[in-house]
Amino acid sequence: MERMCDYADQTQLIRYFWDAAAALDGSAALDLDEGRRYLLCHPEPLRELFQSAHLGDIEVSTIDVRTMFRDFDDYWYPFLGGQGPAPSYAISLSEERRAVLRENIRHSLPISPDGSINPVARAWAIRGIRKE
Repeated sequence: MERMCDYADQTQLIRYFWDAAAALDGSAALDLDEGRRYLLCHPEPLRELFQSAHLGDIEVSTIDVRTMFRDFDDYWYPFLGGQGPAPSYAISLSEERRAVLRENIRHSLPISPDGSINPVARAWAIRGIRKE
């Protein structure tokens, strides 16, 4: 069985980031957005890949995990590490533009009354059986 993150739709912790980045920076951010770059991270392309490998009885399913952040700072801090497309983009911005991005994300996230943030992270699971 293989797993691929659903960056385009339901890996929400990244989706909120890239939606805010695209609003701030247009095509420059869109070029880095994993949801646009990793086209394989959808059920049909995964199914087609397994079919092209001559696998049968292919099943695609979702794995949804609720991520947990105690507050906005807990959510935001990993984006300042510079590793991966989203953090690299965040760090490339001037302090002023990074602050705008941060606030745009903060206003778009569904924050619970206790301050916690619990977006869904979805992966696609796929399995196939080798045809004899």
